[in-house]
Amino acid sequence: TKSTKRVKDRAARNKARKEVGLKVGDPRQADHKKPLDSGGSKAKSNVQIMSAKANAAKEVKRKRSKPGNN
Repeated sequence: TKSTKRVKDRAARNKARKEVGLKVGDPRQADHKKPLDSGGSKAKSNVQIMSAKANAAKEVKRKRSKPGNN
């Protein structure tokens, strides 16, 4: 169900944050250099720390550059 997927996604985000050393309350985000849905891994080498604003901008740019999204 949608709720189960949301819980799994949150757990994955929390794990990535913990692996890169982000603490609770830190406004920065753990970002996958190569997104998971594009074949990226969950390895620490594929994770970087970014501001929420920069991460959101990166995601918008990535979605616009996908084929079929004009």
